[in-house]
Amino acid sequence: MFERPETGDRALLVALAIGEPIGIDAQIAEFGDLARSAGAEVVGLVSGNRHRPDARFFVGSGKADEIAEAVQTTAADVVILNHPLSPSQERNLERHLRCRVLDRSGLILDIFAQRARSHEGKLQVELAQLRHMATRLVRGWTHLERQKGGIGLRGPGETQLETDRRLLAARIKHIERRLEKVQRSREQGRQSRRRNEIPTVALVGYTNAGKSTLFNRLTQSRVYTADQLFATLDPTMRRLDLAPHQSLILADTVGFVRDLPHELIAAFKATLTETREAALLLHVIDASDPEREAHVGQVEAVLDEIGAGTVPVWRIYNKVDRLPGGREGEPASRFLAGGDALWLSAETGEGVEALERRLAERFTEALFRGWVAIPASEGRLRSRLYAERAVEAEQSGDDGSILLRLNLPDRLFRTLLRETGRVGADPETWRVAPESGEESGRPEGSPASVDAGGH
Repeated sequence: MFERPETGDRALLVALAIGEPIGIDAQIAEFGDLARSAGAEVVGLVSGNRHRPDARFFVGSGKADEIAEAVQTTAADVVILNHPLSPSQERNLERHLRCRVLDRSGLILDIFAQRARSHEGKLQVELAQLRHMATRLVRGWTHLERQKGGIGLRGPGETQLETDRRLLAARIKHIERRLEKVQRSREQGRQSRRRNEIPTVALVGYTNAGKSTLFNRLTQSRVYTADQLFATLDPTMRRLDLAPHQSLILADTVGFVRDLPHELIAAFKATLTETREAALLLHVIDASDPEREAHVGQVEAVLDEIGAGTVPVWRIYNKVDRLPGGREGEPASRFLAGGDALWLSAETGEGVEALERRLAERFTEALFRGWVAIPASEGRLRSRLYAERAVEAEQSGDDGSILLRLNLPDRLFRTLLRETGRVGADPETWRVAPESGEESGRPEGSPASVDAGGH
């Protein structure tokens, strides 16, 4: 039996062009970045072409022999394929190559396991790993696959596999229950935002497109950023104030990549709920990437898969500072805004103000402006209005009531009325006179008092 080594990061990469080898060079470059992001020391590359995958080895018997020779030459500890392998193909290759074999899905899962920092992120990655492992459990127990006859050969056999399967299934259920609690907590937060009518804008895009850099630029945060694939995994949310009384929640989400493992998509669906329920998606695109249009299509495919295909999307072409002369030979600054796309540089800040203006225009709320009469007993409401910086002027009524000239979102005024016990009150019933334009003095035509009850 082949004993699998448990350590070693000297990696031999294998990348084949299946069918038409279009864009294979870019795929190989990305594959190398993935391997290095996982901490592997790349010691060699084996490439080739195939019309279709081989049922036994995926790569074919001749290519498998070539890989085995390369393993010996480079003293590789692990062979990583840029393709998803079936459990039997992975097992057959390990027997033939006599070293560990990892497919693309296993490589991405390993990167996610290293980068997850939050409690929820670690649970999601572990769940994805266990689901992936469950399909490959038999590989580690090939000597216990079946009952064997003969003296000294009888043993637990298949019972050991069944025990391990039960342990895996129990652990998966346990993690799913813990994730359900986290999801309920997130849902409470979403409900609170919906009650307060605060819109959510989510940053999505291919990995390493600059989402976290743009997030930091907009929110003055310090989310970890690096020029590497999957630099950050855990979703981060911050409040973004666009103007007085005009805010939104900006969400930074995990980046997508070509052939993202289905186990990860399933495990991260809870996190990606923020994407599905967002009022707007900002699809961040690396403008300097020659494969950007292909990456756009792959991101859109994942958005459709998670149910976010109907959410409005703005394309944000980032990294214009890396373009040699802008689009079509013109200066990059000529294309900072226009149409359904924005061109900017999150690194230098060029064009970010244009994005903020567009967001402010997109989420402009209906405003309540005018004079209102507040009974003297409504001191709590008056204090809240001042705390929200909604009061432009104040006068005293003849009967002791308080006359306030307000400027605030209609939505916020309704919320304050509800919170101070005026459930169902209409802000318009509090208006006492048209805007007079005077900075001082009692507003013309305003009554001495207004009955605030009954609403």
